[in-house]
Amino acid sequence: MFASIVAAGAAEAGPPLLHAPDGFLSLPIAAVMWVITFVVTAYAVRRTNATFDERAIPLMGVTAAFVFAAQMFNFQVVGGTSGHLLGGVLAAVLLGPWAGTLVMVAVVAVQGLVFQDGGLVVMGANIFNMGIIGTLGGYAVYRVACAALGGEQRARIPAAGIAAWISVVAAAAAMALELGLSGTTDLRLALTAMLSIHALIGIGEALITMAAFAFIGATRPDLFRLRDARVAAAA
Repeated sequence: MFASIVAAGAAEAGPPLLHAPDGFLSLPIAAVMWVITFVVTAYAVRRTNATFDERAIPLMGVTAAFVFAAQMFNFQVVGGTSGHLLGGVLAAVLLGPWAGTLVMVAVVAVQGLVFQDGGLVVMGANIFNMGIIGTLGGYAVYRVACAALGGEQRARIPAAGIAAWISVVAAAAAMALELGLSGTTDLRLALTAMLSIHALIGIGEALITMAAFAFIGATRPDLFRLRDARVAAAA
């Protein structure tokens, strides 16, 4: 998701980069991000196992497949930059935040290991930025937005749009911070470049997420009730 504009001061402009490649982050920062990602993922496994329901297995697989396929399609933004769906909010709202986190970890890992979409050394940062922020952070924003807008039944679609947009901007801010701490580029330059372009990319994320929830709400509203049961059991 992270565009080539990130490297504006560090390299010549080229085709947009969807995930951070190796060499963009220093080894210490990459190592710290791996540790954080490992700890969060291990906790997500524990929480998911505590509420594991056989009915959730097919849904986790379908959600992972949908997010993986949807991320393959890019939409143009400005200046030759493109974006694609992250899907963290979509996964978290359908599956619950912890199961959603595991789905996103799997998606980003397969993209890096099989399709070389993003570096291996920085995979911990890519998983954290695109998966963990989107699921845990995005779900928290979603719940707050639902409460502020009159409850989930009434506000699911707009709340999902708000959470999806914020998740993209937050992921971009996290990447900019990691780049700044790594010395790859000036932090202010990274924040300006990343936030300006991803504020636009986030609109696409919000629209796709809202459309998906509108479709699911019209065809399979029971999927949201399954999520509520898992979340309540994990509480």
